[in-house]
Amino acid sequence: MSDAVTSEQNGRAGFGLRRMLGRDPAQRGRVATPLELLFDLTFVVAFGQAGNLLAHLLAEGHTVAAVGGFSYAICAIVLAWINFTWFASAFDTDDWVFRITTMVQMVGVLVLALGLPAMFHSIDVGHGLDNGVMVAGYVIMRVAMVVQWLRAAAQDPRYRRASLANAALIAGAQIGWVALIFADPTVLTIAIVSTLLFALEFGGPLILQLRGWNTPWHAHHIAERYGLLTIIALGEGLIGTIASVSAVLETQGWSLEAVLLAVAGTGLTFALWWTYFVSPSGEVLHHHRARGLLWGYGHIAVFASIAAVGAGLHVAAYVVEGEAAIGPVGALLATAIPVAIFLVGDFLLHSYLIRELDPFYVWLLLGSCVMLALAVYSAAIGVSIGWSLMLVLLAPVVVILGYEIGGRERLANTLDRAIG
Repeated sequence: MSDAVTSEQNGRAGFGLRRMLGRDPAQRGRVATPLELLFDLTFVVAFGQAGNLLAHLLAEGHTVAAVGGFSYAICAIVLAWINFTWFASAFDTDDWVFRITTMVQMVGVLVLALGLPAMFHSIDVGHGLDNGVMVAGYVIMRVAMVVQWLRAAAQDPRYRRASLANAALIAGAQIGWVALIFADPTVLTIAIVSTLLFALEFGGPLILQLRGWNTPWHAHHIAERYGLLTIIALGEGLIGTIASVSAVLETQGWSLEAVLLAVAGTGLTFALWWTYFVSPSGEVLHHHRARGLLWGYGHIAVFASIAAVGAGLHVAAYVVEGEAAIGPVGALLATAIPVAIFLVGDFLLHSYLIRELDPFYVWLLLGSCVMLALAVYSAAIGVSIGWSLMLVLLAPVVVILGYEIGGRERLANTLDRAIG
């Protein structure tokens, strides 16, 4: 037998490389790799940068610029992460070329993060959209992904059509983003073209899925990867907690308010973590793979809301320090609204995945919203930020208590029905 045939059968391509073949989607024990964990660390920087800029503009009362810039940034950040994650789940070779290409994408994430301040500032002052550096980082990430898709197309004929189609979609979108930088269009044109390009980025893979051009991603691996990025986003809540407690310590020293802020921020972060991981997703995704892509895209709102909770806690720090144009009510809204978005988004994702709407959890969700409304009302009538944030903490606690007291068996039965 020739060396070439032997190399091919062993999955080897020479020069220390492995052939990029589609991985077994039913592989037992598939977990996140050290390289994937390292890759995710760059998103700590990206989330942190976006969250800090969001908090700064919210504290100044520039809500439209804050929300607009944050939404634009999170879409770009998470979309790049999604594409890498699903590709790696299907084709990860962990050879030196795959590692170098991943490092290039990490550089792209950092460049994108460096471009966020200019983009936020341009929106804030109303001078178009200064996203040149941001787009440069995005293009670096996406060009590296094109190389990966082309490699998969060349080395695994079973998925060549899907790989080439994904490479073409990404390349076409990047040409559009680069052209948008040099075209110097009006704000309206920027908004329209950006919407169309994001539609291409999001809609292209969905169209490929409808045509049956799928890749062999691993359901349990994907569920774990999303859970890990959720934990990374939750880190912003701890950073926001430190900022708010530090602000109280600088102005009042150790006091009941400092303790309340520490408990509320840490407890809120923990409660959001608990709520997200109440319902396992891997087994349902394994049995209903067609639901995976929309479920994955829906997490953009979940990741954004979690990062925004940390920013809201940071806004509370600005208010305590007297450096904010908004008052305590604004600070509470900056935290309560993202918590509400998270709870609703998490509930809708779970309901979509299992194809069932349980009234029990609807009532829990309504109870959570009542707690959030009470938190904002308490700030409006003069209750301290610390006590008001304790009420915000109770919103996810309502869901947790409902699950632990009466929902665990209901959820188990629902999951059994979902997987048949």
